[in-house]
Amino acid sequence: MTARGDSASQTGAVVTRFAPSPTGLLHAGHAVAAIESHDRARRVGGRFLLRIEDIDGARSRAEHVAGILADLQWLGLAWDGEVVFQSARMPIYAAALDRLRARGLVYPCFCTRAEIAREVAASASAPHGVDGVVYPGTCRHIAPDIAAARLGEPHAWRIDMARAVALAGPLAWHDEIAGRVVADPLAQGDVVLARKDAGTSYHLAVTLDDAAQGVSHVVRGVDLFAATHVHRLLQALLDLPVPVWRHHPLLLGPDGQRLAKRNGSPTLAGLRAAGVDGRAFADYLRDGTLPIGFARANA
Repeated sequence: MTARGDSASQTGAVVTRFAPSPTGLLHAGHAVAAIESHDRARRVGGRFLLRIEDIDGARSRAEHVAGILADLQWLGLAWDGEVVFQSARMPIYAAALDRLRARGLVYPCFCTRAEIAREVAASASAPHGVDGVVYPGTCRHIAPDIAAARLGEPHAWRIDMARAVALAGPLAWHDEIAGRVVADPLAQGDVVLARKDAGTSYHLAVTLDDAAQGVSHVVRGVDLFAATHVHRLLQALLDLPVPVWRHHPLLLGPDGQRLAKRNGSPTLAGLRAAGVDGRAFADYLRDGTLPIGFARANA
């Protein structure tokens, strides 16, 4: 396994990435994430990579990929090398899941969302983790022979977090803003590593991809800070290198909520169509002299 200290050395070439999902149009919050990652690398002569996280086959669209490329160019951000698509890497994710399965670290989960919601509602408490309400562990208690006999049913694969944490031992990482962080993946519960409909999950795919692409500095919003507890554990279990993280503040709307697709945030495509100067807009985001109606803050 990799060393269980803070993180990999900060010496050597800096490699960052921007990894959007092509399930909708990018908005100003995405622009902040892309600029933060791009600039972190460019300040020291490093490399900035682009990865398209298109494992959601039902919602990913080719037109959104084209939009992402156009938006980055409009902002004046150039990436290095070929664009990587997660959909082309599914066998790699499956092989990693097999490794974890062979060590008894994952189990099949047959629960529907409705069943999980009912069980959580009936419990005395409902702690929250990176993926929402922490899974109550229902399918963890199914006997292995019974679970094996049910594998023809729709199922996800969840990590047995308690077993995985016991195997990995104490872990930590370094964040350029938060400093040294002691990992607490147990608080996130038995997160899904392979969805019923996708064969993998964000947690497993992003961890493997960052390692494969040689990402030295993972630059992303502070809303993903909790996910890093899980990713640090997966790095230890799969013998992957440990990057440095930088969880930057988010861009908030006038209502104080973080910009997101679901709350109708202005899209970069809309700004482009309106004739806004993309490079000037990127500079607004960089220097804090933001357009009216936006603010930067931790979430």
